[in-house]
Amino acid sequence: MDIIAHYASIAASSGRMLAAARSGDWDELVSAEHECAGRVAALEELGHIAPKDEYERETRIGLLRTILANDAEIRSLTEPWMQKLEGMLGSMGRDRRVRQAYS
Repeated sequence: MDIIAHYASIAASSGRMLAAARSGDWDELVSAEHECAGRVAALEELGHIAPKDEYERETRIGLLRTILANDAEIRSLTEPWMQKLEGMLGSMGRDRRVRQAYS
């Protein structure tokens, strides 16, 4: 697989993550995130490979911009849910400590 194909596969995985986040499908989001992480690891194993030409450089930049834009939107969609979850977990922990203190 050439380097552009690696970047394209990461962009596709991040697109799948974004679609799952938009629809609130958290199981699919986690599955796509694992897939994306594996693809990133495969790219990292290749090490730094300089672009062959201007076309390849521009293609990489475009794919990276897509990946970063997907990541930013995924974060904006998941952060409110994560904050809500943290609040619920914190509340449960406080309740448990209060019950233990007065048991």
